[in-house]
Amino acid sequence: MTAPALRPRPVPGLGFQAIGAEEEALVLDVLRRKEPFRYYGVDPTKPPPMTAQLEKEFREYIGTDYALAVTSGSAALEVAMAACGIGPGDEVIVTAWSWIACFTTIVRVGARPVLAEIDESLNLDPKEIARLTTPKTRAVIVVHYQGVAAAMEPIELEAHRRGLYVIEDCAQSLGTRYRGRQIGTWSDIATYSFQYNKVATSGEGGMIVTRDQRLYERAVRMSDLGNFRPVHAAQVPAKEPAFAGGQFRMSELTAAMALAQLRKVDRIRDHCRALQTRIVARLQGLKGLKLRPVADPAGDFGFEPYLILDDASKVAAFRDKLDALNVNCGQRTGTYPQYNRDYVKTGLSHAPAASPFRGFKDWPAPGYRAENFPRTEDLTKRFIALPLGWLYTEADADHIADSVLAVHREVLG
Repeated sequence: MTAPALRPRPVPGLGFQAIGAEEEALVLDVLRRKEPFRYYGVDPTKPPPMTAQLEKEFREYIGTDYALAVTSGSAALEVAMAACGIGPGDEVIVTAWSWIACFTTIVRVGARPVLAEIDESLNLDPKEIARLTTPKTRAVIVVHYQGVAAAMEPIELEAHRRGLYVIEDCAQSLGTRYRGRQIGTWSDIATYSFQYNKVATSGEGGMIVTRDQRLYERAVRMSDLGNFRPVHAAQVPAKEPAFAGGQFRMSELTAAMALAQLRKVDRIRDHCRALQTRIVARLQGLKGLKLRPVADPAGDFGFEPYLILDDASKVAAFRDKLDALNVNCGQRTGTYPQYNRDYVKTGLSHAPAASPFRGFKDWPAPGYRAENFPRTEDLTKRFIALPLGWLYTEADADHIADSVLAVHREVLG
């Protein structure tokens, strides 16, 4: 097969590429009312509406009882763990292949991250829960990596039979489903991100969802200096004692942009799914290469199909030749194994006594070294990511498929 004709490189990006008049109108509404703070404004008896409306539409979209808007996806994880009462002396299982915040927020609440292997889905291997649980384990963070749901049913079974909280990190995957339900509805509490590169963006911003009244109230208190204001009490009466919380309140300006973006998620998903379907239909059964396994293909968001090569030594050449054909591709999409990060290698926190690793004689200790994660090391050296975006066209999708087939013939034969 000859190489396809060179096309202009597609313009990447999800939610931020869909920013338009809708975001502008809602942001201008906040500015014209001169009410950028969510809890009070010009009329002290009438809280501004934007953040409350975002929470309402978000819980309706996800299909859950409570939603709380916060400043970032990282803040959402920290608040969620605080809501669960996780702190010093506790352990939290999280995949070694995950975003920075998945590790650092555990450390910030004083708990110790316990790193787990991924499977070929690039999500948590459910069997890791049994292997890693100790009497100190309190929770499992499940990262739905790049628009593909983790296998929530076996994960829930393994975690709940051991009395562990399940926290879904949906930061990268708003709009993804598992067995007909939105991710975020399978766990005790779940988090989302509106950071710039996410499905829906407000630059920064996060959301927490739960069906548990107690977790909701504790999350509100953690996000707002221990307060539980009337807008929240109107949803559920306060029952929990106040405690010293942080300050993670979302502003009305952030909420305005996030609300406009939330209303576009399904259109972005449908667009990406159609393009992905067009691509992967032509890449089935190729020698020496497989597509990323998906626990629920009907629920996949579709913004980043993955090629997994049998031979890691062929990956660089395969990727370089795709790149030369103006196909956006990569082996890394901002995520790296946690054990390769500097903040893990040092074992430090903001103060020596705050580090959950201070009791280890040797550091990095077993469980925080590359050799402890043979599957994660193997898998993350053998894949190539093919990001799709809001501005990609069917012609772009066809060019990606043509290019993969041509490069496969040349590199893998």
